[in-house]
Amino acid sequence: MLDIKFVRENPEAVKENIKKKFQDEKLPLVDEVIKIDEELREAKTKGDNLRAEKNQTSKEIGSFIQKGEKDKAEEAKKRVAEINKEITELEAAERDLGEELKKRMQIIPQMIDDSVPIGKDDSENVEIERFGEPVIPDYEVPYHVDIMETFDGIDLDSARNTSGAGFYYLKGDIARLHSAILSYARDFMIDRGFEYHIPPFMIRSDVVTGVMSFAEMENMMYKIEGEDLYLIGTSEHSMIGKFINTITPEEDMPLALTSYSPCFRKEVGAHGIEERGVYRIHQFEKQEMVVICKPEDSKDWFVKLWQNTVDFFRSLEIPVRTLECCSGDLADLKVKSLDVEAFSPRQNKYFEVGSCSNLGDAQARRLNIKLRGKNGTYLAHTLNNTVVAPPRMLIAFLENLLQEDGSVKIPKPLQMYMGGKEKIVPKK
Repeated sequence: MLDIKFVRENPEAVKENIKKKFQDEKLPLVDEVIKIDEELREAKTKGDNLRAEKNQTSKEIGSFIQKGEKDKAEEAKKRVAEINKEITELEAAERDLGEELKKRMQIIPQMIDDSVPIGKDDSENVEIERFGEPVIPDYEVPYHVDIMETFDGIDLDSARNTSGAGFYYLKGDIARLHSAILSYARDFMIDRGFEYHIPPFMIRSDVVTGVMSFAEMENMMYKIEGEDLYLIGTSEHSMIGKFINTITPEEDMPLALTSYSPCFRKEVGAHGIEERGVYRIHQFEKQEMVVICKPEDSKDWFVKLWQNTVDFFRSLEIPVRTLECCSGDLADLKVKSLDVEAFSPRQNKYFEVGSCSNLGDAQARRLNIKLRGKNGTYLAHTLNNTVVAPPRMLIAFLENLLQEDGSVKIPKPLQMYMGGKEKIVPKK
């Protein structure tokens, strides 16, 4: 959410930013919020003047009574009663105007960074760099579910019976590999100086609207019936929410955190849920990284965060590339975003395995996350990035480390989490 003062003083820049995100239907919102803001400020000024008049008139009542001027005292009392009524009406108007202003302000997108490429959708994202040499083997690389089934490692049919499409049972070596990747990711981030957390897996609505746009919430979040609680779509939600209404000394910055959680997503949209596969599903687990920092440090942290993911995947011998998200592919709260994609030998192309985002002060403004410096308090900047989400990462891992005999190589960093195994061998 933008600062209303910024919108008031830079309406054309805000409109131009909306155009860059190809959201022209939101252009009228800028003039609307400026008008509502003017009405709100006028109401507040009038209210302040009335309160001052009330205080002065109340003092005069006592003076009139002391002087025996009862008629004047009664007139003053009537005026105080009138002022109280006007103040009550104004306060109600202020609340309504404030709610209308907030509602519209939350729809206006964050100002994107000047470096963001302009484009309508993800088809216009820009490749930045590749890491590792993609290898397509001479032998066939089967579909990831077929690979898992050779290890008797997945049961989609039973999951459909218990839960429906978009769920899965992992078993045996595949389930162990899934957990091993998460354990390695946890220790990988701890070794890089991030503090490990396991957060709440449900959050209240005020946190949800603080960390994401309404459109994202509708398409992602599962609501707990009868409760003001939502299942998290990523641990970033609870980790940022942890700092709601806080003021942290700037000398404590940055806060570099890594968190594990299950994630729950409706996955509403064009892509839909796979009937047979674990690429787009309703439930998965993820290791996340979150940073809260001073505004001047957020650009450097953005680079550090995506580099962590690249380094993690390369340590497991998986080729990856980075893509700069174009303006039309940026969620409304994001200033800048970059996707990390892993190579698929089966498809001879890359696919998304992580997303790194700088949200500037958008989440901090919504959640009132502030820092205290020598000259007072100011809004923090927040960033997040995926370390690894194993169901999707398993696809890249199995395809890239599949051997000709059907076994799957276990890279050295992962072997301690797999009981010392250097490979897993199919059962079928």
